[in-house]
Amino acid sequence: MEITREFLEENRKRFFENRGNRIAQRAAVNNGLLEASIDRVEDRTNRHSFNIELKEKEIRNQKQSGRCWMFAALNLMEYKLCTKYKLKGFELSKNYTLFYDKLERCNYFLDSIIKTVDEDLDGRLVSHILTDPMGDGGQWDMIKNIINKYGLVPAYAMKESVNSSATANLNNYLTKVLRMYAKNLRKSYEKDKDIETLKIMQEEYMIKVYDILSIALGTPPERFDFEVRNEDEEFISDKNLTPQEFFKKHIEVNLDDYISLINAPTRDKEYYKSYTVDFLGNVMELDKVKYVNVPVEVMKSGILKQLKDGEPVWFGCDVGQFFYRKESYLDLSTVKIYDLLDVQYDFSKEDRLDYKESLMTHAMVFVGCDYDEKTNKINRYKVENSWGKDAGDRGYLVMSDQWFDEYMYQVLISKKYLDERVIKAYEEEARHLKPWDPMGSLASIKF
Repeated sequence: MEITREFLEENRKRFFENRGNRIAQRAAVNNGLLEASIDRVEDRTNRHSFNIELKEKEIRNQKQSGRCWMFAALNLMEYKLCTKYKLKGFELSKNYTLFYDKLERCNYFLDSIIKTVDEDLDGRLVSHILTDPMGDGGQWDMIKNIINKYGLVPAYAMKESVNSSATANLNNYLTKVLRMYAKNLRKSYEKDKDIETLKIMQEEYMIKVYDILSIALGTPPERFDFEVRNEDEEFISDKNLTPQEFFKKHIEVNLDDYISLINAPTRDKEYYKSYTVDFLGNVMELDKVKYVNVPVEVMKSGILKQLKDGEPVWFGCDVGQFFYRKESYLDLSTVKIYDLLDVQYDFSKEDRLDYKESLMTHAMVFVGCDYDEKTNKINRYKVENSWGKDAGDRGYLVMSDQWFDEYMYQVLISKKYLDERVIKAYEEEARHLKPWDPMGSLASIKF
């Protein structure tokens, strides 16, 4: 249609004749859409009270980086360590895991470029690979690979740097270098058609990448001393450890005992089947990103069992949806923007995935919930975030069960809390999803 002067005049008149439009306009113009839409009537979905609450530890702050998935995973490791040794708190180095994730991810990118040298440069696959070669985001299997290969170190053994706390410049310039290397690899292949030459070039490029990361983030330690005093004033000391020894000896978590569950109710993803995403990962020789698609109630059952057993739960969701950050609410009853705009919001979870309206954007940790002890139905969840203690309620959010249904996409559950049907599905050969599938999204939201 053509937007004519008559169309504008008629709709201007119609708009101002409606009292609701005039009220909504004043509220939104003066307060912003979000504040103008807030329903401040308190209900059961957004109270910070829970009948399961794990012991609180110090809230972490990812600052101006997209390392939420990494922080959430290391929060689990810290909880395990603190529980084992009765510590008030202990911080693991996220700069250490960031260094090796970026090193491995650069290698993965160059390998992907070599694998696709026969693909058209302007084709969808190569274009996708080149779009964001060095972001911060990730998924569970990616941090699992880093920990299994490189171990972990205390925060004092590799402290935060300016570039780990605010990653934009490092990512920007490293991306430029990687795209230049991609160009060089493809042009070399156009000239000689020699894959072996490309592999030699890749090794030379990775030497330079190591130097870049060392300059920006510092060089990871090879050995360190683990020393801490617990709540009983006992001094614990273990000297000259490698990062791998520290993880295996003092954290004692078998990361392979956990299964990543997703809820993607789309026609192309059958329930109780495992899936992987092509060209998504970091450590070439270790596990691919893999998960089992299950009904949302299977997720909830696993979460409740794991929390009852005193263990936090890593998860990924679309945090920006109907999120009232000021009061730390993730629910469907507080932010009423579509009521304010008088729009009927008719979008199912399946539709939102298919039409690019929603995907996983942020990873956090469940550390409690409120549930009905007769039916085991969860009412709301206590969420530990990584945006610092001044964000939310002392760093914690509350998520309603209704919000969970619509915007929860991934949870990590120990096999011991899952039935054989899920475990069998995970052990089967994974079905391959295209690189741009919404389930291949990387959690990377910054505060």
